[in-house]
Amino acid sequence: MITIKEATSKKDLKAFVRFPFKLYQDSKNWVPPIIKQELETFNKEKNPIFKDAEARFFLAYKAGEIVGRIAAIINWLEVDKQGIKKMRFGWFDFIDDLEVSKALLKSVEDIGREQQLSYAEGPVGFSNLDKVGVMTEGFDHLGTMITWYNHPYYINHYTTHGYSIEKAYSENKFPFENVKPEFFKKAQELIKRRYKLRALNLTKTEEVMPYADRMFDLFNESYSSLSSFVEITDIQKEYFKKKFISFVNPEYIKFVVDEHDKLVGFAVVMPRFASALKKANGKLFPFGFSHILKAKKNSKDVIFYLIGIHPEYQNKGVHAVIFNEYYETFKQKGIETCYRTPELEDNVAIKQIWKHFDPEIYVRRKTLRKDL
Repeated sequence: MITIKEATSKKDLKAFVRFPFKLYQDSKNWVPPIIKQELETFNKEKNPIFKDAEARFFLAYKAGEIVGRIAAIINWLEVDKQGIKKMRFGWFDFIDDLEVSKALLKSVEDIGREQQLSYAEGPVGFSNLDKVGVMTEGFDHLGTMITWYNHPYYINHYTTHGYSIEKAYSENKFPFENVKPEFFKKAQELIKRRYKLRALNLTKTEEVMPYADRMFDLFNESYSSLSSFVEITDIQKEYFKKKFISFVNPEYIKFVVDEHDKLVGFAVVMPRFASALKKANGKLFPFGFSHILKAKKNSKDVIFYLIGIHPEYQNKGVHAVIFNEYYETFKQKGIETCYRTPELEDNVAIKQIWKHFDPEIYVRRKTLRKDL
């Protein structure tokens, strides 16, 4: 018999966060989150997303043991301002038992119907800066800190319970040696002269911060046309600055400004922390923090986390300026492999940006939906 219990106490939420550590204890490719950070994500007092969203967390029990979890999420900005009557769900993990996954999904679907929402979609997070998608290919590759990893049986559970594919994402990688500067070196000089642009080379986190708010504003502008987009609010900007900027080497954040110092392009690259997080095993202390700091300084692999161009400058080659800056930085750092976060497979514009680097798709993932 499957019992569903809502996780409301600190003890329950810790159990919610820790469940995947048991589920994936024998997986060499699952990357554990930092437990403290996960708990803060779900803390209504610390995460400002809860000013515009709500979430409920459920655990599935069988014979007294936890066998699954799911987060039921409503982003009211999406529902009320955009008119998208979506019931979100994420952090969905379960043993290979169809009754377990069915009971967890029912908990989400019941809330959606109570709130008169049209459909459920997942796995997704609260916003576009959260993790997205169930893996359907690429299980033999090490995960990242900014994606979910899952067992191959997951997708069968979705389809068995009446869910169909809503969006398709792919993750790409390419060796740094694929980057040929002749594709952007001359072009970026012409573009800078034509549009009176300049790239900023920042080496300290405190130098980055004055541009961070403008970066999130530009993120909102440049991604607003995507079907899955929900804007980042002012209060969320402060939260994401504290959560992410400290993890990023300042020289891995690139800004392009015009003659009036207006931000027209940006990119954020992160060291690949996967191996360090495996060693940390969810804990920053006593040794986890040192593993992460070492990776931040020495990792030869990087992840392109975000890239955004102002709508007025899209299709004008501004990305060539950004790539030129990264080429010089990565050459000095001895970077070997470049990875990209999940990108919508129907995003033709982003594919055009990367085509000269001969990227390889190594992971595919999907979100799935069910009408309510």
